[in-house]
This record gives sequence, C-alpha cells and structure tokens, in this order.
Amino acid sequence: MILLDRVSKVYGKDSEDAAISRVSLHVEPKEFVIVVGQSGAGKSTLFKLLTREEKPTSGKIIVGGIDYENLKDKDIPNLRRKIGVVFQDFKLLPNKTVFENVAFALEIVGVSNREIKHTVPKVLSIVGLKSKESRYPRELSGGERQRVAIARAIVRQPKILIADEPTGNLDPKHAWDVIRVLERINKFGTTVLLTTHNQDIVNKLRRRVITISDGKIVSDKANASYEV
Repeated sequence: MILLDRVSKVYGKDSEDAAISRVSLHVEPKEFVIVVGQSGAGKSTLFKLLTREEKPTSGKIIVGGIDYENLKDKDIPNLRRKIGVVFQDFKLLPNKTVFENVAFALEIVGVSNREIKHTVPKVLSIVGLKSKESRYPRELSGGERQRVAIARAIVRQPKILIADEPTGNLDPKHAWDVIRVLERINKFGTTVLLTTHNQDIVNKLRRRVITISDGKIVSDKANASYEV
C-alpha cells in the first residue's frame, strides 16, 4: 500500500538539514499506524511527500501501486482522491452546514446531487453525526467538528486516511470520540496513519508505532507504547 525506499527531502542546499533523511517504510493495506516524534521531527514533511505536496530530493515512493517518480501533474488530483487528510484545525467552511461541508468534497469532483444525497448521510452515520447534519460548525463541539472533518475526508472513500494531530485541540473525552471513529474507519478497510503527541492514546491503542527523530525513523514496533 505505502512504500518508501531511502527517501530524503532537503530544503535548501545543505544536506545536513534534511527534513527527512533516507527513510524506508512499508505500510500494509488496512493497517493502523501511529507516527510519533517531537515537533519538527519530520512527520509533517513525511505526510506532504505522501500527498505529493512536496517532491522527495531522493528515493522512491510508491502508494497504491502508483510510482511517484512517474506521476504526472495532471494525475495528482486522482492520487489525492485516494488519500484523505484530517488536520488539527478542522478547516470547515463556517457558512455551510455539516451536510454541506461533507457534500462539498463530492461537489468539487463533479458527483451528482442524487449520489451526494445518497452518500453523505451514510458517512455522517459512520462518524455519529447524522442527527446534526443541519447544524453549522459554530453550533458543534470541537470533537464534533473534527468528526465532520473526518467525514469530509472519507466521503470519497479513500484507501488511506492521514490524521495529522486530529486530537491536538480536544479534551480527553472528545479526543477518544475521534479515535474511536478512526478505529471504525480502519475496520471498514481504510489504512490509517495517525500522528499524535498524546501518550495516553498511543499506549492504550497498542498499535504499530513509528518514531521519527531528526528526520529519521529511530523505532518501528508493533503493539507499542511511547514515551514522550
């Protein structure tokens, strides 16, 4: 599903300042992987390489059978439909309802209104928000807003979901609401990559944990805990 072979990303001319340095990584389909590390360790750069926001300086990236070396610019939108992304700060449209926020992700790729009306309620059910489809973001709790963001990210049925610090702004209860939704999505067959600084979440999930430090993978363990 995801293969990185000795991937490096250098900003500027100094190879000593590599954001990612010779990273090799393999993630199987339907895995749930937690990526941890201090701020500035290289997690965000790794995700930007996967979504093709950035190109590697060297090394090979293959995602879902697509070799990024041969990826043309016109094919990038199709690639990104296979990768859903959730951020810490939700990025919802304030003047659209819950339903409209999720539907928007389908509208921009030309999905019919009939298909939207069929699909969006199903996705809102998965994240536990079907009863709130007419609410606006300002009427929701932080955890609910994050679940709307997750619904929007998965409505196009991506093979991979990248959740970049999705619980960073949430209290413990709402954080766990979000984590349970991610686990449910993973059970449906979506590969999940989660970054978090929340040691309690990492230790209770007992999933595969990849630790990044100074742009390098320093640990990759199954059923792991994490010391922040």
